[in-house]
Amino acid sequence: MKSSSTDLILTVLQQHLGTSIAVTHVDAVSGGCINQTSALTLADGRRYFLKVNQARLLEMFAAEADGLNAIRASTSLRAPEPLGYGVQGQQAYLLLEYLPLQNHGDQQQAGQQLALMHRDTAAQYGWFRNNTIGISTQRNIQTHDWVQFWQQERLGFQLEQARRNGYPHRSYEQGLRLKAGIGALFTDYQPGASLLHGDLWGGNLAYLSDGVPVVYDPAVYYGDRETDLAMTELFGGFGADFYAAYNDAWALDAGYAVRKTLYNLYHILNHFNLFGSGYGEQAARMTEKLLAEI
Repeated sequence: MKSSSTDLILTVLQQHLGTSIAVTHVDAVSGGCINQTSALTLADGRRYFLKVNQARLLEMFAAEADGLNAIRASTSLRAPEPLGYGVQGQQAYLLLEYLPLQNHGDQQQAGQQLALMHRDTAAQYGWFRNNTIGISTQRNIQTHDWVQFWQQERLGFQLEQARRNGYPHRSYEQGLRLKAGIGALFTDYQPGASLLHGDLWGGNLAYLSDGVPVVYDPAVYYGDRETDLAMTELFGGFGADFYAAYNDAWALDAGYAVRKTLYNLYHILNHFNLFGSGYGEQAARMTEKLLAEI
């Protein structure tokens, strides 16, 4: 970390852990593209994980802490404990439990525990607060109507962002047609409002040394459990044992094979909005595929 961050580290630790703090190591941690992240080691051997960003992004960290706490309260998948967040000077921070993670572990257990997390349900879709998906705003206005939620808070929101970011007019118009017609994909399927990780790609799942799965960097809300499963397929990293265990615990509806493209379109449009035109053609192809189904 920059030397200017040293004072922030000490101030944060003293605020949340006490004044008699001696930091022996500050190790930069790679893997994220949004925040500056470090593993902190104290003289007594305790370790912590620190995220830092601009002060204006404090609410992003506050929502992440709430999301981690929601997952932890479900007593299903392991997630790091948030220890505190706030602003020091021009920087916002989130202090977390440090967990020594590795890339490989018990995918069967991950599938079983994800299904268990999805058994945690709410009366409405959405969440009590907005949060972020990547660094984009993710609106979570609560409703009893899942189709309306997906039309307005997910697909519609990203489409309007994409239009402002140069998404081709024809693709935008097709997106509007899809938005209007997605109810046809739910005529025989009414999903419950399950607790969702919300950003469950392979980079947000790792394992402890004993194989126990750990999830982090969530974009939590309550919605169709298929959305989490769909994203696990978007960029890979989840094996056959994961899917077999999930389906043994809670089998997916046959219509998932079509709806997963709808759910992943949200993420591809978000990638277009974050990273540019390379994702526009993929989003357009997905939209055309879905229009052929309705």
